[in-house]
Amino acid sequence: MRKIYAVTLLSLLAAPALNTSVWAAEPDNLILPPGFHATVVADGILHARHMAIRANGDIYVSTRVGNNDPAAGIIAIRPGPDHKAVDVQHFSDIDNGTGIRLSGNTLYTSSATAVYRFDLSGNALVPTAAPQTVIDGMPTGGQLNRVLALDGKGNLFLSVSGSGNLCTAPTPPATPGTPPPKPVGLKPCPSLTGRSGIWRFDAAKTGQKFPADGVQLATGVRDIDALDFAPEQSTLYAIMHDRNGGNAAFPELISPADEANVAEEMHRITLNTDLGWPYTYYDGARKIRLLAPEYGGDGKTAAVGNYDVPAYAFAGHQAPLDMVFYEGKQFPAKYRGGAFVAFHGGNGPHLATGHQGYDVMYVPFDAKGQVGTPEVFADGFAGVGPDAKNVDSAIYRPVGLAVAPDGSLYVADGQKGRIWRIAYDGK
Repeated sequence: MRKIYAVTLLSLLAAPALNTSVWAAEPDNLILPPGFHATVVADGILHARHMAIRANGDIYVSTRVGNNDPAAGIIAIRPGPDHKAVDVQHFSDIDNGTGIRLSGNTLYTSSATAVYRFDLSGNALVPTAAPQTVIDGMPTGGQLNRVLALDGKGNLFLSVSGSGNLCTAPTPPATPGTPPPKPVGLKPCPSLTGRSGIWRFDAAKTGQKFPADGVQLATGVRDIDALDFAPEQSTLYAIMHDRNGGNAAFPELISPADEANVAEEMHRITLNTDLGWPYTYYDGARKIRLLAPEYGGDGKTAAVGNYDVPAYAFAGHQAPLDMVFYEGKQFPAKYRGGAFVAFHGGNGPHLATGHQGYDVMYVPFDAKGQVGTPEVFADGFAGVGPDAKNVDSAIYRPVGLAVAPDGSLYVADGQKGRIWRIAYDGK
């Protein structure tokens, strides 16, 4: 592991203090519900992904860099009394898995192949000892996300994403003058063995081997960035990025509208949950699981099998990159027990109307754990107007969320590395 060292932040912004006037513009023209206000905590936290916040308010940020880049590792931020960063340090070289969680003074973080834990001592911002390996032996290649969740009961949950967008046989070269050959799905898909799933491990043990020492809870995972445990429901939730490129590969079966309806799926994760990848996908408009065309589907035929029905189907291709259930007391009661979701925003050609996402949504749950109608909680990250919501013009794109001990919500950006604190004062 790299020796711990301090890094000079690109800028510790002198952001304006919170203005409680309902007419005052929020930093970066963020759009928030009445009574909520934002403060810029830090800037220049490049390659930021997920966050965890300690009881004393220290913030820890995972990164997505790779290739032995010196920017790889974990960023530690200490805010001052005004919630703006006063100390920023960079330690370790663990990155790419993006998972990061805190349990008391134990910091868990993941690379693409292993899960580690650091002991945080006293009021020190960064650990002084090398990390311990909690889980090792995860597969290399493919989707690199290895996100984590804790249930507060000694269990650590680990999502290991799949080998790619689809699971298909190698495509032979096209014959000149003829259409390119169609993808053909592999069945069984080899990615479903030893990856493409969610596992439960013992958070207290070190030296565990993947997957033998864990219990597999779910299969059929394409790619998951958003994973969190809902304490009020005592249930694990995940949001899966579903497949893309169906219209390009099978235009005669999947129209552009059909492609847009391939949902981002929120699932309750229990033992033997099957999220359906790569054999199926969920059409959010028709509310039906369809057989994938590379497995003989025609864009209309329902999939047959014991596949999970999403707890909620979000509009497609808006990249849910984090989720956190709100158990704080600062926000109004309507937010307690629900989930905030960071949508990084859709890719694709520049559209005057913009793409889906580029915002933070709130997902309510009722007393029985049923999902209500999600609503946009924080918007304006990309810039002013719908045209800003394009990958080539967006100023900021949400990637990470965390709830602080005081109940405020922190949002991290993946473009320039800005972090905001959103607080409620009712004014």
